[in-house]
Amino acid sequence: MSDDALVLSTTTPIGPFEVGRLAYGCWRFSGSSVADATAKIEAALEIGANLVDTAAIYGFGEEGFGGAEAVLGEVYAANPGLRDKTVLVTKGGIHPPVPYDSRASNLIESCEGSLARLKSDVIDVFLVHRPDLLASYDEVAEALTQLRAAGKIREAGVSNFTHTQIRALQSKLDFALAANQPEFSPLAIAPLDDGTLDIAQELNLAIMAWSPLGGGRLTAVHQPEAGTQEARVLAVLDGIATRDGVGVDHVALAWVLAHPAVSMALIGTQNVDRIKDSAKAYDVTLSRQDWYDVLVAARGVPMP
Repeated sequence: MSDDALVLSTTTPIGPFEVGRLAYGCWRFSGSSVADATAKIEAALEIGANLVDTAAIYGFGEEGFGGAEAVLGEVYAANPGLRDKTVLVTKGGIHPPVPYDSRASNLIESCEGSLARLKSDVIDVFLVHRPDLLASYDEVAEALTQLRAAGKIREAGVSNFTHTQIRALQSKLDFALAANQPEFSPLAIAPLDDGTLDIAQELNLAIMAWSPLGGGRLTAVHQPEAGTQEARVLAVLDGIATRDGVGVDHVALAWVLAHPAVSMALIGTQNVDRIKDSAKAYDVTLSRQDWYDVLVAARGVPMP
């Protein structure tokens, strides 16, 4: 291993919890059988992915909210003790076709609905899913404060908030926000420059990167058009993957996790074998040169 190798730890804190740096996202759980969903959660736990992420809006359809949460709740109900093995994250505040509603009463109602569907007494980390531009930060803070004081949530955070929105909300709270969940991957690099990852380090926020594989575009099966950002990035990832005997998806996950602000990457595959295989991300040995080579490919221009 070279002196400049970026060594990945396998666990990280989020609030008072210690979790795996790979986390499992349940946004496609709606419609899964309890048996299938249980197998996915157990596979995630097998690789240390003990943080389970969902949201009220996941599975939204004709029957309304909570399709994915309801399946996860049935998994917990059918497997006593499983809930205590996971750190449970859910999100509220998206209400099609409005689309966002973070009034205090709505966030509280959303959380209570999630608790019922998840068959849980408490949400470990409750996130405001997207910023509602018509809700004051005082009102959002009021909801999170009430939920926390009532013991319905242990920690609070946000998702898809800008650094200024995070700072504004934090200024209204007398407790620290625990997390932010932005999109971040070698194909979605805006958080590197827009302040998202900087404020995370300033405020000790756990960054939960969603879509770290670019919605499946950073996998061996994807064949992008020549000359595109995807093609450039995949070429660099493939070179590293070939060298380390892993897949391009594992290199992409390792690249995300190598940033000092990133706590975890959310994986969302519905295939049990691929869930387990994701742990190969920890086998990738990125050098600083490797990491910057991927960034240059993503930007399409040399580093200044």
